[in-house]
Amino acid sequence: MRLSRRLILAAALAPFVLSAAVPAARADEPSTILNASYDIARELFDAINKKFEPAYKAETGKEIKVDQSHAGTSKQARSIVEGLAADVVTFNQVTDIQFLVDKGFVAKDWQTRLPNASSPWYSFPAFLVREGNPKGVKNWDDLVRDDVKLVFPNPKTSGNARYTYLAAYAYALEKFNGDTAQADAFVKKLLANVVVFDTGGRGATTSFVEREQGDVLITFEAEVISVKDAYKDKNFQVVVPPVSLLAEFPVAVVDKVVDKRGSRKIATDYLTWLYSPEGQRIAAEANNRVVDPTVAEEFKAKFAPVRLVKVEDVFGGWKKVQQDHFVSGAKLDELFVGQ
Repeated sequence: MRLSRRLILAAALAPFVLSAAVPAARADEPSTILNASYDIARELFDAINKKFEPAYKAETGKEIKVDQSHAGTSKQARSIVEGLAADVVTFNQVTDIQFLVDKGFVAKDWQTRLPNASSPWYSFPAFLVREGNPKGVKNWDDLVRDDVKLVFPNPKTSGNARYTYLAAYAYALEKFNGDTAQADAFVKKLLANVVVFDTGGRGATTSFVEREQGDVLITFEAEVISVKDAYKDKNFQVVVPPVSLLAEFPVAVVDKVVDKRGSRKIATDYLTWLYSPEGQRIAAEANNRVVDPTVAEEFKAKFAPVRLVKVEDVFGGWKKVQQDHFVSGAKLDELFVGQ
């Protein structure tokens, strides 16, 4: 993926900003914050927190503990509105943060507060297949064959799955030269090939790996590589399709919560630290593609080439895609009938 000049400049400057000493913590600040995150990010944020917490104490002299909550991001967003006191969100879809903006929990300018539109790393939908790739899966076309059965989460509850849905739709639009009727048929068949719709990405991984359901697991590349590495005895294979959809991982302070708890500074420091060289390396080690150019170059050999298309270019942006595909009665509901 080619980064814009503005993005590169912002990411390049971030380490210098973050290396400055953090101002002393206020005495009345809480000693914990809660990060509400996406379903498959448990291990990633465990690793981040183990480094951030001592770094924060070294800079400020204050002990801090970052608690975690993990689920599908749409579920997390609804939980925050219903009372989950998350100080920060580290999601995998812009629309779920926009939901919090619309409900008055996150400020409208959240994307301008951190580099790269407040997205410290990115990924895309990729495939995990069983030993030897017995079905010969190489591209999205293979996923609509009658003999190929799929596992990925429910697009109604999982941001992860919505990226898969949109990536397949974008591929079909390109394949059929913008013919939406043929794209609809392509995605409807793909949905029909799914053997189980779990509510989140980690549940889908469990269904594929432990329950041995399906021929192909579709999830973020970061999860695909991690699962392959974690289950070496099963000899899973990673398949990176030639083209996929850019999946950004937006982060934001939950303004309504931090103003009530007095945790704005800690929450902001935490999200800012994700852009530091150390934070970026942890994310890259967890198989995410990062925005810091120097760290990205360090890990370049780890990742296969792929052409990434953007929601903005294919679908006209997240606001439009939400209305066209994800609100009640929209395209997803039409194609999901009977699934």
